[in-house]
Amino acid sequence: MTLLKNKKTRNLILICLGSFIVLIVFTISESSCGVKHMIIANDVMFYERTLDPEFCEELVNRIDLFDSQCSPQIEILDCG
Repeated sequence: MTLLKNKKTRNLILICLGSFIVLIVFTISESSCGVKHMIIANDVMFYERTLDPEFCEELVNRIDLFDSQCSPQIEILDCG
């Protein structure tokens, strides 16, 4: 009788743990686009102050990668 109870408890714990891990992974993947968006927005403001062409090229590559991975599109900068 106790063996059956232990199996049910173990299964319940495993199900809860699995659900928790899935929730954590989903939260991290969703927030990463938001964090990347804020970092790029800050870098765009930095570029507008410095107008460094090398930084602009790097930033354009990061924006292009971000636009392909995340839904809020960021306008590509004109480095010329």
